[in-house]
This record gives sequence, structure tokens and C-alpha cells, in this order.
Amino acid sequence: MPGRKFFRVVRPYLSAMAVIAVAATLVFTIYFTRLSLQWTTFLAGILVAAILAEATRVSKAEWIVMRRTAQLSAMKERLERETSRRRQAEEKIAKDKPRLYLLDEVLMTMIVLVDAKGYCRYHNHAFREWLHLRPEQINARHLRDVVDAKIYEQIEPELKKSLQGKTVRYDRIQTMPSGAVYHLVFKHAPQFGEEGKITGTYILANDITELSDVTASTDAGTAAQQENDNQNMFIDSLFEQISGDESSKEEEERIVAAIENSEFHLLYQLIAPLAANSAEAKHYEILIRLMEEETNMLPPGAFFPLAEKHGLMPYLDRWVVKNVVELAAGPQRKNLLDEGSMFFLNLSTSTIHDPEFPAFVFKTLQEYDVPGSILCFEVPNAELARSGEIAARFIQSIRSHGCRAALSGFGRDMVAFNLIRGFQVEFLKIDGSVILNVHRDPMDLAKVAAISQVAKKIDVRTIAEFVENEETIVKLREVGIDYAQGFGISKPRSMDL
Repeated sequence: MPGRKFFRVVRPYLSAMAVIAVAATLVFTIYFTRLSLQWTTFLAGILVAAILAEATRVSKAEWIVMRRTAQLSAMKERLERETSRRRQAEEKIAKDKPRLYLLDEVLMTMIVLVDAKGYCRYHNHAFREWLHLRPEQINARHLRDVVDAKIYEQIEPELKKSLQGKTVRYDRIQTMPSGAVYHLVFKHAPQFGEEGKITGTYILANDITELSDVTASTDAGTAAQQENDNQNMFIDSLFEQISGDESSKEEEERIVAAIENSEFHLLYQLIAPLAANSAEAKHYEILIRLMEEETNMLPPGAFFPLAEKHGLMPYLDRWVVKNVVELAAGPQRKNLLDEGSMFFLNLSTSTIHDPEFPAFVFKTLQEYDVPGSILCFEVPNAELARSGEIAARFIQSIRSHGCRAALSGFGRDMVAFNLIRGFQVEFLKIDGSVILNVHRDPMDLAKVAAISQVAKKIDVRTIAEFVENEETIVKLREVGIDYAQGFGISKPRSMDL
């Protein structure tokens, strides 16, 4: 190596010295041979060849210099472009910093990035707070060691699908060690590297549990109050981040405008009879979504706490009733409803306590000439325990207009059939937290079987919620459950038929 380097340095000088030596030899030859034509011609040819070789070397060197100069110029331009892009990226990051802060510190959606080997590479504040862990207990640790083993067992098959490049959506009912029950919606979004190779997957989890559904076996009231405080804190923080110091009145006007401008759309989910060759009619659960939830990273139902905060849920529930009845009065009815089919509508606590709501329902049914039997209003089982007299009056009022009634969330807490004595309801919706594990938990299956037996004795139909697979359907048929609802039956579909 040192010899080659030395040769490259001295090579230009050697060429010049060779040319000079050939020229000197020619001069001396001419002198001593006294202008002999043969030697003169021979040495002149050598001299010309040497001069041509040197000229070629110089020309090549100049070409190399020009090429290196062009390459250097191109690299300089590329560096300037990269510097400009970096500057633009830094400006964009600075501009997006408030939104990144919202994602990290305020948004209730739980986010964790898992690499291809299952290790956590990123997580946000909501994920950390929900698990009650410190950052060092999550970062660079395997997801199996971060979440509860039972949760990991449930999501592992979906995790494998997303690491194969598929976007996965599903929901789960999760019971916490305190006894609190949560309904979570998960989405897995694969992360792709520069060469299109999957490097990991983002797991997004939204808590869409209704406030009245979040209970703890030891102290339900305290848990509900704490959840309410957390919801209010989120609402205030979210609006402060998005719109600055906006007054409560402006918040209320924004929600009212969303309702008046029909910025919501309705979905329906099938409630199917379980008995083989059943002649029972199919029913449908009505769901409501804000259009902004479809275009932005907002969890489903994120607007509900805001509407509840400002006492606007009765207003929103009226909008739902009017639109469902209007759809039922149109040509969609014959495409969707069988003889005896119903739409199941969830109601807020404030709507159940609104004495004018049943009259509004009756007036709307009359206006569109639709029978009240197509509507079945769901009253949370927890509402009977808290405000039994008010719930009884509400059920009696809506039934007087031909509508039906159902109790939702039944069986999550201690099953107390004495609570429904005197309440004329057609359906008991068995809570998903009980249904989810009936195919592998004998205790849950026995609980569902007991509910089914008593319900048949009092002539009330049973509906199992959150039915996700065929194994669960088989078990529910065995114990005589009448209807099933969930992703294992049908996913929600748009009402815009």
C-alpha cells in the first residue's frame, strides 16, 4: 500500500522526465550519427509517442478534475436541499408540537408502538396512566410483560395479523382487578419502514364504556364519581388545547350547531335470533357517531361527555329518534325491517329523567305515521337501582305510546330480578362482560343460564351483547338465549341505505 501511494505521487514527474530523456537522446543521436536518417526517424517516432502519451495523461487528468468538480457541485446542491428539507421539517415539528402534545398528554386514546419482536418502542400518557405504570416499566419491555397476561393472550392473535400487514379492528370487555368493567375498542395499524418492510405496529385503544357502566364491586359510587371527574378534566383540557380559552357558552353552541347541521350519522347493528330456523324477527341496535370522529383521531362517542356536561343529551336523543323514525317511514323500512322488527335506542340518564320526552316521541310517531312498536328504548339496569321510581314512570309512559322497553347492562352486578318486578319490559340485554367468556368460564355460563331460565318464566326475551365468535354462539344456544348482538353476528353498518 505505501508503495502504490508513492507511485501515484511520482507518476506525473516520471512521465515528464521520460519525455525529456527521449528528447535528449534524440539530440545526442543526431549529433553523434551525423544526421543519420534511420536513427533520426526512429527516435523522432519515440519522442512523438511520448509526447502523445503525456498529452493523453494530462487530458485524462483534466477530465477527472472536471468530473470531480461536477460531483462536488451535485453533492453541494444535494446538501443544500437536505438542509432545506431539515429546516422545513423542524418548522413543521415546531408547528405540530401543540397537536403532538395533545396526542401524548391529553388525548384519551391509548397508543403504544410495538416492534416486530413485540417490544414497546413508544407509548403516550393515556396508555401509561391506564396501566398505572412508570415510563421505565414500559419502554423497551415486551408487551407481554407490560399488560396483564390475560389481555396479551386475547390480543396476541390480532397482533400477529397486524405484523403481517393487516389493519385490525375489534373490541373487548376488560375486567380490572378492582372489579371495574371497561369496554375497549382496539385498532392495530402496521408501521412500514423505508423499504416497505413491516417494522412494528401501532396499537390504539379507546375506552367507550358508558359512564354508568363503569362500576367496581367494592365501591361503585366512588369509582363512578372518579370517572366523572376524569371525564370533566379531559373535556376541559381538550377544548383548551384545540380552541384556547373558549367559554362554556361557546362549547354549548358548538354542540348545538353540530346537531342542527346534522354533523352526526347513524349506524345500525344486527340483533339476530339464535334458535335454529327461528321465526323470530331481526332487530337492530342504533349507534350514533360524530362525522369528525371518522376523519380525526377521536374515539367513538367522545362528544357524549361534552353533551352531557351541558345538558344537551335530551336534545341529541330527540335528534336520533326523529331521524330513525323518518328513515323507518321511508322506503328503507321494507329493505331492513321484518314484521315485528324493532330499532333499539340507548338513552341518557338525563333523557330518562326528562318528563317531556315521551310526548315528543308520540308526536314524532304521529307526524310520520309510524307505529310505536318499531322503537325499543333501553334503560340501564343501574338506573333502576338509582332512580327506580323515575325509570318506572318513563317505561310506563313510552309503553303507553306503543313503544317497547329493554333493560341494558343486566347481569354485570349482582343479578336482582326483584328490581324489575312491576316494570313491564320486553327484553333483558345481558352485559358483555358476562357474555365474553361463557365459552371458557363455567361460572359465567352458569350465570347466563340462570338469567335465561328466570327470564323465560317471566316471559322476557334475552339478548346477549358483545358476541364475538362461533364458540360463544354455541354456548348461548345451549342455555336458551333468544338473541345475540356483536361483531360475531354483524358489524355496525351505515343507516344511509
